[in-house]
Amino acid sequence: MALRTNLKRLLNPRLLLASWPWLLLLAAFAVLRISKGALLLDFYAQATRPFWPGSAQQEWLQKAQRFEDQQRIALLEAKLQEQQQHQALQLQKGPWLTAAVISRNIQGWWQQLILGAGALEGIRVGAAVTAPGGLLGRVSSVTPSTARVLLLGDPSSRVAVELQGKRGQGILVGDGTSRPRLAFLDKDVEVLPGDVVITSPASTIFPANLIVGVVQKVNFEATPAPEALIQLSAPVKAIDWVRVR
Repeated sequence: MALRTNLKRLLNPRLLLASWPWLLLLAAFAVLRISKGALLLDFYAQATRPFWPGSAQQEWLQKAQRFEDQQRIALLEAKLQEQQQHQALQLQKGPWLTAAVISRNIQGWWQQLILGAGALEGIRVGAAVTAPGGLLGRVSSVTPSTARVLLLGDPSSRVAVELQGKRGQGILVGDGTSRPRLAFLDKDVEVLPGDVVITSPASTIFPANLIVGVVQKVNFEATPAPEALIQLSAPVKAIDWVRVR
């Protein structure tokens, strides 16, 4: 009897009419839970469609993509050129020998290193000496077990060099400091601070394309052609081992 009474109360039209919003809300929650929010996401997508990016935003994205593609191509081309230069250096005749630095004098006018390897190891006068960073100088004298290296900063040092990219050639002249002077051969040379200086193919002393340093300052008023101060790239004070050829 009590069960019938309760059923009648639940099925009372007035009670059903008053509780239908809650029933609808419970049904909506049940649907969302079962669909894991998919219906709500679809509804949100359709409701916000008028505000989606238009043609202007698409053009911006395309421009950004083209810029990224261009930069990637430029990086790949630079890497390819770097590999080609490395291969060219590897193909140059003569093996490199490794030697330890056992003494150094880089103060004042006489700038030199003494290596712990000499004629017995195959080192000869005039051989190029490099280190991490680039060219250091050349062997000026040897004994059976040692070699003396004349550094690029020594006043008696003269090296034929050029700006990377073949934009100007000149002679690197030592002046007793870590910043030798580059005297250009052409008065109309285009040079800026930061340009990389390498050994020239015209050099009869050093192999071509060895990194020498970076342009620090340019004097366009010098005669008969501009001059530049070069910061050598190989850190002489921190080098304990070198390569000789």
